[in-house]
Amino acid sequence: MKTPSKLSPSRLGKAIDEAARAIPPVWPLASSVAVNPFLGQTGETLTEAGARLARVGGVPVTMPRAWYKTRIDDGTIADADIAAALEAQSAADLPALADLKRLAGKATATPAAQPTIANLAAEASGIDWPGMIADRFGVWAAGYFDQGQALWAAPRRRGAYDAWRQYATHDLTPEIAGLRGFAQFVSETPDTAGEARTRASSRLGLRAQTLETYLHQLLFSLGGWAQVARYHLWQAELAGGGDETLTDLLTVRLLWEEAILAQYHDQIAEAWEAVKDAHAAPLTPQTDLVVDAVLQEAWERAVQRDLARTFATPTSEAEPTRPALQAAFCIDVRSEVFRRALEAVDPNIRTLGFAGFFGLTASHKGFASDVEELRLPVLLNPGVTSTAHGDNPDADQTARFKARASRAWGRFKLAAVSSFAFVEATGPIYAAKLVRDALSIAPNDRPEDPAPQLEPALDLAAQTDAAETILRAMSFTDNFARLVVVAGHGGNVVNNPFASGLHCGACGGYSGEVNARLLAGLLNSAEVRKGLGTRGIAIPADTLFVGALHDTTTDAITLYASDHPSADHTADLKQAENWFVKAGAMTRTERALRLPRAEGAADIAQRSRDWAETRPEWALAGCKAFVAAPRQRTAGKSLAGRAFLHDYDWHQDKDFGVLELIMTAPVVVASWISLQYYGSTVAPQAFGAGNKLLHNVTGGIGVVEGNGGILRAGLPWQSVHEGEGYAHDPLRLSVCIEAPRAAMSDILKRHDGVRALFDNRWLHLFVLDESGQMAWRYEGELNWSAMTEDAGQHPELKEAG
Repeated sequence: MKTPSKLSPSRLGKAIDEAARAIPPVWPLASSVAVNPFLGQTGETLTEAGARLARVGGVPVTMPRAWYKTRIDDGTIADADIAAALEAQSAADLPALADLKRLAGKATATPAAQPTIANLAAEASGIDWPGMIADRFGVWAAGYFDQGQALWAAPRRRGAYDAWRQYATHDLTPEIAGLRGFAQFVSETPDTAGEARTRASSRLGLRAQTLETYLHQLLFSLGGWAQVARYHLWQAELAGGGDETLTDLLTVRLLWEEAILAQYHDQIAEAWEAVKDAHAAPLTPQTDLVVDAVLQEAWERAVQRDLARTFATPTSEAEPTRPALQAAFCIDVRSEVFRRALEAVDPNIRTLGFAGFFGLTASHKGFASDVEELRLPVLLNPGVTSTAHGDNPDADQTARFKARASRAWGRFKLAAVSSFAFVEATGPIYAAKLVRDALSIAPNDRPEDPAPQLEPALDLAAQTDAAETILRAMSFTDNFARLVVVAGHGGNVVNNPFASGLHCGACGGYSGEVNARLLAGLLNSAEVRKGLGTRGIAIPADTLFVGALHDTTTDAITLYASDHPSADHTADLKQAENWFVKAGAMTRTERALRLPRAEGAADIAQRSRDWAETRPEWALAGCKAFVAAPRQRTAGKSLAGRAFLHDYDWHQDKDFGVLELIMTAPVVVASWISLQYYGSTVAPQAFGAGNKLLHNVTGGIGVVEGNGGILRAGLPWQSVHEGEGYAHDPLRLSVCIEAPRAAMSDILKRHDGVRALFDNRWLHLFVLDESGQMAWRYEGELNWSAMTEDAGQHPELKEAG
């Protein structure tokens, strides 16, 4: 046994903070956004993270070997892909190409986590102590974190540690199960969480070398509950503060270990010492992990070859004539299909792609609501506030009553006590809605929300600054059409706890029409346009901006033309509506090919209203690429709804400020999305939300499978699997940007977190040349390699990295 090193309070505190930051946050269901489950491991490579996660949770980080063997056998993965992947690995003693192909056909065992004290005691006693902890902790946490679902909310005046002590001293379930004197043990724990952690660490005999992965494992064992607490820390730090909830949860978990060890010490002491030695050992990726990482890289290079062929297809340059219509959509992969369809309807239509919050970081209060909706990326703080209110007091009063009644019914439906009685209690009152939803009959009394307005209003200089910044970030500074549609997006489903996950991640898990309508109002201002004119952006007097909502579940477009009535644009709006209808039909036809049991485009709308439908749409499943380039690089090329498309013209970006914004914000958000799908596919037990058919909403913040226990974060199985096969290919995102390499290298030098994503291959980075081809690959450590023979022929793209 190794000689224990002294465990100082400062070393313990540092280890606890590191364990907390190894856990990713999870947002509440009402505003859920995709989160990278490997967020705490992005400073490591896939193999290093794999070694860590195998130890703390038995988590695989790649697909089973058979997945890659199938792709090698069918020719998808070529020998050249494997050779390149081997060359890219920094590990020593790599197998030869032939040996690696042989190993691809050899199944490996699922990683096994180190046992906790609860696991050791369960083996010794036959009592499921890990299950008991999950159950009792889950019952308490559901009440403590409740956001209004429970009829009797837990008190929130005290911290999590104090609240748990108050609960646990009256919970006799552990004692009934066999943990003698547990309530008494809890009552005698120190008054402060810090003292309790120190005492538990001492009694467990923890050494400094043991802390890193052992403390991470304890938090990891709490599943989504730890992630909820990490969300509270995230939000507090975003506001410049701090939060102790997550460290309080770790304290609680340590106390469970302390109590169980005290009872089972004689049976498990020797095994526990061996576990501590294992946690103190260096995290060294084993050969199997390295082989798996090479196979994953080889597959990704095969997909990148196919992507390069798509980019290499010649395209015609866009005509400089004034477009018949311009429509700006979110960069979301679902927009790619609709944009392609819309441009196919008429060759004079131009589409643009930009992050769906459209540069407006709005904290919004909807009509008749006092709830602040943060319709902005979760990486940012609100910059403006907005509200929606009407002009007719009588109509407003009626609408407010309906809105509040709707929210009350919504809470009643979710409440644990009332859920079974809901339909019986409402009876005939609710029958019409049930029938209408079941038969997919659209209600005809759905009012259009009043136009959102900035309150307080920005002064003219601030409005002009915002408008200029947004337009330049969109590379949209000239050749404006008579009608410009700014389309946010959102889903439209029923009976789906994950509905907000179908909305816009750039809008904080809300739909994007608020931001779109706010931007349209800003750009329609005569005073703002006058100011833009002095800054080199001349918007014609006959150009009208209109906000819109793209329903990604039905591919219908709602135009908010009444926000800015214009008789002169009646014909333009009618024509646009016709184009949108045609494009929607084309999009639904394409999407129906992927959806299970869909019998064509007509089936799509019905799925959105079907209470039993677990797959109303595929959301962002299948995402594989992020492209920041002029639209003509991808126009007319099918990316099959698998690419984020951001318009960007580096020639207009003199100081590369827009490029820096793209690489540090939209690219990072896209990586969160991509890696959430990746994690939920390769490790659904650890990083997925489980089976929708077994879900119960808990506390209004998340779901559990069955009656209780660990909160499940991530994506449901039905979001990544179609029943017979996978709907998502777990690929790390390929980021393709048309810009000078030197500019990108400079940005990576100044942003360590972003650079780590690329250096450690959680993302792949490519340069598109002036012909739109993938010309350079980022190899890490600010080094680049040429992908095409003529990659160095373009002077602006050949600067040394």
